[in-house]
Parts: sequence; C-alpha cells; structure tokens
Amino acid sequence: MKILVPVKRVVDFNVKVRVKSDQSGVELANVKMSMNPFDEIAVEEALKIKEAGKATEVIAVSAGVTACQETLRTAMAMGADRGILVETDVELQPLAVAKLLKAVVDKEGPQLVILGKQAIDDDANQTGQMLAALLDWPQATFASKVEIDGTKAKVTREIDGGLETIEISLPAIVTTDLRLNTPRYATLPNIMKAKKKPLDTLKPDALGVDVTPRLKTLKVAEPGKRKAGVMVKDVAELVDKLKNEAKVI
Repeated sequence: MKILVPVKRVVDFNVKVRVKSDQSGVELANVKMSMNPFDEIAVEEALKIKEAGKATEVIAVSAGVTACQETLRTAMAMGADRGILVETDVELQPLAVAKLLKAVVDKEGPQLVILGKQAIDDDANQTGQMLAALLDWPQATFASKVEIDGTKAKVTREIDGGLETIEISLPAIVTTDLRLNTPRYATLPNIMKAKKKPLDTLKPDALGVDVTPRLKTLKVAEPGKRKAGVMVKDVAELVDKLKNEAKVI
C-alpha cells in the first residue's frame, strides 16, 4: 500500500505573527517557517502504518514556493521515502490545493491519503474534505486513532459529544487531530539521508490545474486588545453590567 501525505509550510507555531503595515497579510520576511504541526502528525501516522508492515511507501507532497522543499526534506528526514513539490508562486487557496492533490493522487495511485485536519496559518479545515469530494473517496476527519485492516480502515474521530468510531473502505482520506500521536524528531543521520532521497518538482500547468485565486483578501488586522476585568460586589451588579454595559443579556 502506498500512502500520500500532504505537508504545508507555515509560520512556526512559536513565532508571534505580525500583520504587514499595509494590512495585506502577515509578515513572512525573515520569519522562521516549519511544517504545519497537524501535518507532522500525519507524517508520523503514515510512518507508523509503514513500520507495522501495512504500507510499502510513504510519499510527502507539498505545493507552493521553492522553499517548500525544506518542508519536504523534513518529512523525508522523519522517514518518508520521497517527496513531490508542486511549485508555484501563486497564493494557493484550499480548493486549488485539493485539485493539485487530486492530480498527484491520479498520478501516483496511493491507497491512503493522510493530512492534517487544518493548517495553523489559515485554519481553513477544508482541503481534506474537498479532496475527498473531488476523488469521490470515503473520508474520516479529526482522527485520534487509525487502524488499518486489509482494505478497511477503522478510525476513531473526535466530535463535540466525545469519540466516534467509523469504518471506511480504502482508498480513503484521513485528516489528523492533535491526540493521534506525538511526531518523532528527525535525527542527524536521517537528516543527512534525506538530502539524497528523490524529490520531484512539478508545475500546476503540467497537472492541468488552474490555481488562480477565487477569493480576495481585502484586509488583515490584528484582534483588538482585551479590556481589563473589573470586580463586582454581588450578582445583582454583575447582571446589571452584563445587561447595560456588555449588552449580552
């Protein structure tokens, strides 16, 4: 079985994001970038499935600028067998990414696609679901446990009311949640080995995909600062403030 793992290059989660002065987006110049944490979990799960003898190859794929090769090398240092970069300078939106991934899936023929449930930059939580729709494959989102049994996958997923366990037929799409696993660290020897692993570069045109943005960002602004809290004497004063000042009741 072949597993495809999409990975996204995002601002490192430890970095405080700053809005550009012209409010056109967030500042990316001279900012530390890394693999989306949810995608790290997806890579780890794919590697665990392979180590259990239920997969033969793990392929990492990314879409974006040339620097995304670093993210793919990180995935390969963790243990992915090879990488594919769909290189473009266009700002990619979820539907465009899903279409690119569909083209890669059609080309590579994996039986399972595992990806993070969302990216920490846009929090869209759309790509996995859109990819499943385009491929007409079953999907299991927000996975906290994945068990592969032949041509079936049993997935425990997190929902508002607790946990839900479903069974889906392969090929399928799985999106990962935080509690699925703890990603491994890439060791120095594996980082060196990753430099020699194959990394193919494709263009959206070669895949027959139009990645022109369909949405336009009008403005990006920082959230307003929270006001300091105040102490109230009793419940009556609290209710009065909620009603007359906050106007929430």
